[in-house]
Amino acid sequence: MNVNFNNRDPVYLQVVRYFKEQIAVGDLAPGEEIPSRRELANRIKINPNTAQRAYKEMEEQGLIRTEKNHPSKITNNEQTLGKVRDELLHEAVHSFVELVQPINVPLEELLKLVEKTYKSKGVKE
Repeated sequence: MNVNFNNRDPVYLQVVRYFKEQIAVGDLAPGEEIPSRRELANRIKINPNTAQRAYKEMEEQGLIRTEKNHPSKITNNEQTLGKVRDELLHEAVHSFVELVQPINVPLEELLKLVEKTYKSKGVKE
């Protein structure tokens, strides 16, 4: 478990994002058990209260479910899981557009550059 923290965003939201990324790429499967809050805090060196807050946020978003005296698990709700990838993609595109918009690059030029860069990274079409 390798979470790269930044100084901009609250740590608990970065933990939530990490789990969303793992779900989106298929590293966490529907119904899969995840570490306990305390175990997660120890693994990634965060305060247990921060881990608790991240799990609470994920429960509120429907990403995980926790039953009394049982480990937390990734939801089986396909609709919720399907939205995770779309959400991450929209966030990335929005951030990208905000960064390049001040440069005032024509859309055609920008799309060609994105395509070229995308292909050079070996990403499947």
